[in-house]
Amino acid sequence: MTGKNKKILSIFIKAAIVIFAFWFIYHKLVANKNLHDFSTLLKNIPQTEIITVIGIVVLLMFVNWFLEAGKWKYLMSHIEPISFYRAIESVFCGLTLAIFTPNRLGEYGGRVFFLSPKRRIVGIVAMSVGSIGQLVLTNVFGAIAACFFVYRFIPIDHVLFIAVVFLAVFFCLFFLIFYFNIRWLNGILLSIKFTRKYKKFYSILGRYRKRELFKIIIYCFARYLVFSSQYFILFIWLIPGLHYADIIMMTCLLFLVQSALPSLDLFDVGIRSVTAVELFKHVTDQHVAVIACTASIWLINIIIPAILGTYFVFKLNFFGNLKSN
Repeated sequence: MTGKNKKILSIFIKAAIVIFAFWFIYHKLVANKNLHDFSTLLKNIPQTEIITVIGIVVLLMFVNWFLEAGKWKYLMSHIEPISFYRAIESVFCGLTLAIFTPNRLGEYGGRVFFLSPKRRIVGIVAMSVGSIGQLVLTNVFGAIAACFFVYRFIPIDHVLFIAVVFLAVFFCLFFLIFYFNIRWLNGILLSIKFTRKYKKFYSILGRYRKRELFKIIIYCFARYLVFSSQYFILFIWLIPGLHYADIIMMTCLLFLVQSALPSLDLFDVGIRSVTAVELFKHVTDQHVAVIACTASIWLINIIIPAILGTYFVFKLNFFGNLKSN
């Protein structure tokens, strides 16, 4: 394929991605009754208060994704050093592609196409390290929250509860030990004859030392803290009778359940809402407010960044160029 044909095809693919993304977003927003419920809840609240609270939640959204960009930049330091702005571009572009791909797989493509062609598969492996770190924290905090949930709301025998706690501790330790020894995965793959020929792609796993993995999980923890705060702020604001500890417990459980369910970002709002109602019904009967909070955070954390990311889609580098090669 000639350079001119590659350029035309690249422009066509980028335009198709942007049009497809906007079409998906438009139809989902128009059909979203939960967002209408959210606007209904705000009718009797002073406008200044609305602007302040929503403004804080939106600001936290940017903090969240800037932290993710910082993590991505750090992950790439072993492979292809990139600037922080370049990391931001790739993260937001990835969010655009993630909205219409199962389990956010498009997010990988949105990022690695900002890298030179020879380093893209290795970039996917490096991104997986960051994703595993985020998953580890989700599972650890979710398991701890699950123990408190069982203790408070599920009547079980004392001995059985102790068994649940031990299981949760084992669950947490497994994930933490695996993460901080992720190079073991490199050794396992090398021991398999079929995967050994691809070692140039996954050998990056052996380069991450515990100190670096600790730095990565600090980024993950900061992100976890930020998006937990978004839920905390909205639930305190719209359902004032809730106890702080209950919100934290249910939010951690919500993240745990969401991480275990396969989903599509655009339809994930329905899964989030149903899960949130099932959990929060133990501490409040204001189901509409729970659904509205969940839907608004979905809009702020997923849809707004995806719209912003459409600008960066046009900077994707599908075929590479002389400089990147």
